[in-house]
Amino acid sequence: MAAAKIKKGDSVVVLSGKDKGVTGTVSKVLPAEGKVVVAGANIATRHRKPSQTNPQGGIVRFEAPMHISKVAVADPKTGKPTRVRFEQQGGKKVRVAVKSGETIDG
Repeated sequence: MAAAKIKKGDSVVVLSGKDKGVTGTVSKVLPAEGKVVVAGANIATRHRKPSQTNPQGGIVRFEAPMHISKVAVADPKTGKPTRVRFEQQGGKKVRVAVKSGETIDG
């Protein structure tokens, strides 16, 4: 398995869809499905009937998973979307923003 270019806690920019341009943090990564959940983006609505666990029922809003190709890591310097490459620094493999050369972690 290849190293993950997008990880939980990363600041990302949505590249396409109804939330294009929205910046948020990754709250969950689903590598088997190739999807990520971004806080504040891709809000889905479900109408729920009253049940034992939720006796009130009503409309529930939540962040739905989106395809990983729809997001890009936000550059630590500018906040704009950037690609990620891996480099060896001090014997450690770190992620580096392609646009600015800033290390994302490490």
